[in-house]
Amino acid sequence: MPASRSDPVDSSVLALVADLRQHYRDIVLPLWRTTGYNPDLQLPYEAVDGTRLQVLPVTRYRAMACARQLYVHTTAGATGHAAHLFDALRKRFAHPEGGWVYSVDAQGAPLDTTHDLYTYAFVIFACAAHYRATRDRRALDLLGATAGQVETRFAAPAGLYWAQLKADLSAPLQDVQQNPVMHLTEAYLAARQATGDAAFTTALQRIINGMAGAFLHAPTQCITELRVGVADNRIEPGHQFEWLALSRSAPDVFGDTVLGDALEHAFTFAQARGVDMATDGVCAALDLNGTVTDATQRIWAQTEYARALAVHGDPAVAALLKRQLQRLRERFLQPRGWYECLQADGMVARTDMPSTTPYHLATSYDALPSA
Repeated sequence: MPASRSDPVDSSVLALVADLRQHYRDIVLPLWRTTGYNPDLQLPYEAVDGTRLQVLPVTRYRAMACARQLYVHTTAGATGHAAHLFDALRKRFAHPEGGWVYSVDAQGAPLDTTHDLYTYAFVIFACAAHYRATRDRRALDLLGATAGQVETRFAAPAGLYWAQLKADLSAPLQDVQQNPVMHLTEAYLAARQATGDAAFTTALQRIINGMAGAFLHAPTQCITELRVGVADNRIEPGHQFEWLALSRSAPDVFGDTVLGDALEHAFTFAQARGVDMATDGVCAALDLNGTVTDATQRIWAQTEYARALAVHGDPAVAALLKRQLQRLRERFLQPRGWYECLQADGMVARTDMPSTTPYHLATSYDALPSA
């Protein structure tokens, strides 16, 4: 759990947290209400150029990006802007078969109409936050309807879910994958908190057992991106940190489970093999032996490492938080926003700022200690 007022917290850590939150509040959020927002469609653009602060050429708008922005502005208290995003989500991305299209084109017409679990998960997640903040019954209804569609449409064997379905719902397009299921876990945790519905607890227990059976790599105790045994599998350190943070938020669900126990070891493995001790940068991917296969450092993985450090519970681990927050501020934040990706040597690998990234800043900063 994040440190409470009764926990002694280094004042320099609190100052760092305050600085990060101020940058988010004063720099990041306004960008996505102005330059990064299309008022005609009421949708966030996919990305803004971080150097010139101009919108990149528009080819699509994704429902997932809209949902993430809805979460970000709802939790920031920007109720007016969040209301526009909520209306746009319902209007622009409704699927003819019910549920959600993956994307619309530059004019707002349906583009990719496959059913995507990652997208459905973020709709649930955003609606849970929006309902808690506004008590808008439409958000609650949308949450329930979308969760029902996930359970009836995406259900795969062993308590898990297909990653993607054909537009007509006739068959899966993609096998079960770690990342969509992780975000569905996150969404169901938020839905449970917003609604108090015990059905989400039951579904979460099923997911946790299913993940342990299909994605837990025994030698490392890490969660792999693809089912164990699939060729060219990998371990993403950032996802080990993200799973740990989810587990800390729901000890009644994760406690005394195979997956919950494994996440302790996964954190240690990911930290030892996936974090560059010279820069504290988290690499993108490891092979199953723990060798770095993609040294790119993406900002979301840095924020998940910070969140895991903040909620881990071990004082020795928590002692590393100050350094990680300093590195995040010094290496990844800039006066106009952030750097999405750095190379291992610290050179900027991408100059765009995607509309999906503020969600990672929001969830990480929310877990950090406060005065």
